[in-house]
Amino acid sequence: MNARSSFLNITRTTFALAVALSFSAGAFAQADEARAKKIAGGSCFLCHGAQGESTSEVFPRLAGQHAEYITKQLTAFKSGARKSTAMVEMVSKLTPDEMLALGKYYEKFVLPREEAKDPQLAAMGRYIFHNGNKFSGVPACVSCHGTNAEGAANLPRLAGQIPGYIHTQLKSFNKRERTNDNAVMHAVVEKMTELEMAAVAEYVSSK
Repeated sequence: MNARSSFLNITRTTFALAVALSFSAGAFAQADEARAKKIAGGSCFLCHGAQGESTSEVFPRLAGQHAEYITKQLTAFKSGARKSTAMVEMVSKLTPDEMLALGKYYEKFVLPREEAKDPQLAAMGRYIFHNGNKFSGVPACVSCHGTNAEGAANLPRLAGQIPGYIHTQLKSFNKRERTNDNAVMHAVVEKMTELEMAAVAEYVSSK
């Protein structure tokens, strides 16, 4: 066998392997999504909605949330780093792969933008979110959560979230009742007033 034939054989083998791996990855992705959909439809939808579009301020909207962040929170619930009797039971049997699959499942959904119910309160929230409050030392939220409150892989997307839920979480951080991510967030909200918390929550909900 000459060098050209050897090269062609290697090339064909490499291409065939790449195609096989591509089909394999696609099959695994479909299996993961099917599993996530089954889990979501079996229990998650009761509180969070069929597509993560919760309408209750008690339960967060998961639609459009970053997959990595959802995975992080599910892991925290399972380990006890974040407290919730209901969620601990829900995640007790989930594997890390299933948690990530659920994150990817909800991330793909898009929530319709809603106008702020209290425009004046939202206007105040906009100022705090982008500028903070230099008189009391409250830092601007934008530095971590992004110009449009879109967050990042390890930081939550706040845009479109239910304002009452965000307000509750801010108060929980302030009282150190939320037991994960508390060190950073406590430093942020410890100087915020109830009005400022409510205002920021109202603003980001309309983004």
